Amino acid sequence: MGLFRDYVSQTRKPEGVLGKMMLKGMNGGHAKMADWGIAHLKGLQPARIAELGCGGGRNAGALLERYPSAKLTAVDYSPLSVEKAAEYNRAMIAAGRCTVQQGDVTALKLEQEAYDLATAFETIYFWKGLAHCFAQVAGILKPGGVFLIVNESDGTDQTSLRFEKIIDGMKCHTVQEIAAALESAGFTDIKTAHHSEKPWITVIARKA
Repeated sequence: MGLFRDYVSQTRKPEGVLGKMMLKGMNGGHAKMADWGIAHLKGLQPARIAELGCGGGRNAGALLERYPSAKLTAVDYSPLSVEKAAEYNRAMIAAGRCTVQQGDVTALKLEQEAYDLATAFETIYFWKGLAHCFAQVAGILKPGGVFLIVNESDGTDQTSLRFEKIIDGMKCHTVQEIAAALESAGFTDIKTAHHSEKPWITVIARKA
C-alpha cells in the first residue's frame, strides 16, 4: 500500500521518478476524457488561453491544435510538470504560441482580464478554497470569457471517493458544488454535462 499510495499521490504535485511516471500516464490516460470535455466548447475562437494545472502538457497541445490562431499560457505549481509540459510543447514554444510557467491558482500571477478561455482538467480536486480559486480565474478572464472544467469524477463515484481517502488534499466535487462556487466567484451561464457511461463531468461557465 505504501508504494501505491506514494504513486497515486503524485497526482497532486508530481515530483521525482514517480512523478515522471505519473505525468506520462496522465498524458495518455486522460486524453479521451479531455477531448470529450473540449468538444463541449462551441462557437469559441479564443485568442488567448490559460491552461491551469497543465500537468504533462498534453491538453495544452490539444487546445493549440484546436485553436490554431490562439496563444496559450500553461501553468502548474509542480516544477516537474512545468518541465515536462515545456518538453511536450517545445515546438509551439519555439513558434511563439505557448508559454509554460510555474504558478499557484490561489494567487495567479497572470495578466488580469486578458484571457478569452481558461481551462482546468483533472486539477480542481486539489485547489484550496474552490470559490477563492475560481475568483482568481475570473480575474484573468476578459468580461464574457469562458472557464472550462473537466473532471474524471462527478464527486459521487466510489472509485474516486476511495482515492480521496488515500491522497492527501484531494476533494472530489459534485457539479452542484462546482456550480455554487462558480456563482460565488462571479460566473454566470453555467452549463454542465455528464458522460453517458462514465462519471466524467464537464462544467462551462462565463465571466459576467
